[in-house]
Amino acid sequence: MSVPPTDGLVVVPSAPVRRRHLMVRLLHDPVAVAALVILALLAAASVLAPVLTSHDPIRSSLFDTLAPMGPDHPLGADGVGRDVWAQLLYGARTSLAAALVAVAVAFAVGIPAGLLGGYYRGKADAILSWASNFMMAVPAIIVLLVVMAAVSQSTYVAMAVLGLIISPSVYRLIRASVVSVREELYVDAARVSGLTDGRIMRRHILPVVQAPSIIQAAQIFGVAISIQAGLAFLGLGSPSETSWGAMLNDAFANIYTAPMLLLWPALAICLTTTSLALLANALRDALGGKKVRQKSSVQRPKTSVRPARGAKSAKPAVRNLGAELLRVDNLKVTYPVDGGTRTVVDGVSLVVERGKVLGLVGESGSGKSQTAFSLLGLLPPEAGMQADGIRFDGDELGGLGRGAMNRFRGKRIAYIPQEPMSNLDPSFTVGSQLVEPVRQHLRISARAAKAKVLSLLERVGITEPGRVFDSYPHQISGGMAQRVLIAGAVSCDPDLLIADEPTTALDVTVQAEILDLIRSLQDERNMGVILVTHDFGVVADICDRVTVMRSGKLVETADVAELFANPQADYTRMLLASTLEDAKPRTALKGPAVGRRDRTA
Repeated sequence: MSVPPTDGLVVVPSAPVRRRHLMVRLLHDPVAVAALVILALLAAASVLAPVLTSHDPIRSSLFDTLAPMGPDHPLGADGVGRDVWAQLLYGARTSLAAALVAVAVAFAVGIPAGLLGGYYRGKADAILSWASNFMMAVPAIIVLLVVMAAVSQSTYVAMAVLGLIISPSVYRLIRASVVSVREELYVDAARVSGLTDGRIMRRHILPVVQAPSIIQAAQIFGVAISIQAGLAFLGLGSPSETSWGAMLNDAFANIYTAPMLLLWPALAICLTTTSLALLANALRDALGGKKVRQKSSVQRPKTSVRPARGAKSAKPAVRNLGAELLRVDNLKVTYPVDGGTRTVVDGVSLVVERGKVLGLVGESGSGKSQTAFSLLGLLPPEAGMQADGIRFDGDELGGLGRGAMNRFRGKRIAYIPQEPMSNLDPSFTVGSQLVEPVRQHLRISARAAKAKVLSLLERVGITEPGRVFDSYPHQISGGMAQRVLIAGAVSCDPDLLIADEPTTALDVTVQAEILDLIRSLQDERNMGVILVTHDFGVVADICDRVTVMRSGKLVETADVAELFANPQADYTRMLLASTLEDAKPRTALKGPAVGRRDRTA
């Protein structure tokens, strides 16, 4: 088939997007600037305390008891003659450092647990959720009082215990964020590319959870400062540790004689917690992806030109054309339902030859995609899969774990999804998402990987590969996104390509080009291809053999020409008859006119 290129494959005419540095974005927010200034002044004052005052914060003098503000005591002295200014400066050290310990412990425990529970689910999630619920049922204040009374009077030990008690709230937040994104199609696309779970979590999961984590970190920081102040107010803690809570304790004892003593520590606590909350909100907005467009005039590119079918192959050496590449024997997939099981794929057997295209055809719900996911090892944890054998080029794939399957996925078995825009992570440029699997599997430098990706983008008919490489997914059209995913699928020179209805979301003319592109890449690279589709027109266009499925079972398998000429099964004949080619034209609908305005209205 040869169809002229169309505008459906042209990059959306928008200027490149440049992300400002996080600090630059924060400095454009007046609230964030004010919060940063206050926190910076508090931190600097605590660090420079020996320079800003010559008084010892724990040294008392009966002669200076409740001394008023003056040259020697800028903020006066407390009930035992200690300098209030010195206590305020040195107390910031204790209060800020102790709160930081609580935040660090809470996130050191909560983030890994949330990632593991939310990403893997199953038993790990059940155990971690039980532990989280148990810890949240423990009365935190009582535990802290017991620890400080029986174990240690150190404020930092108490804050480490507080961080452990608060960690379940971090776990729940991270787990909920991970669960909400783990089923996204771009995460599945990363799995299909053969990326390890660690890289998927670091690359695609963590960016999603960082914004809510920052908000919660600020909240925990404020809570920790308040709890530490409360413990010190109760007289718990080392006498050698000066803190804002200890200042409140003394001020409360002298509230009628020197009420101003209460102002300074209360003001410090309020300023710190409020500034943290405002800064966290500003960080959330900045990390939300606000962008600034470059002021550059970019012309709309002309229509893309598809390389000729005889273009130079990126993968030389035709290997053993027609040899058996994949054999599946008696595949069965089940799901648990209401105490029993439901079989969605039942006894499917098929063979894919190297250099040939096998069409997997059937109605929606016939088990085509479940069969493809079984071969890729992407079935959900609750699914059960059995097979007498899944042999790929001499290797048995049945029973392999996720780590073992990553040796095949992306590198030797590639996948093209049916929804291109949903399979690209909107947080990263197109180029960065294509380069990562290439570097992972081929072990080449970033520069070499970029050169290979740019070459592939040009090969799949993209006229401005550099522009598309630097674009974000929202800047390209659906047809262009499909070409990007095809380039990514063949980037590691796979032996088997599984295409799951790759033209479903595209218009007719773009479908024709995508199918022609898949066929030309298959020819030049001698790949075996499984094409999942419900369209017999697609089957007739590019397939060599076809397997028809219905309700999870095979109906018949035959060469394409033989099946079209002499279908054996009634179901196959029904599917062929349902196409519009060579069918009698439909007549107008009978009955009342449709769309006529109701005159009585």
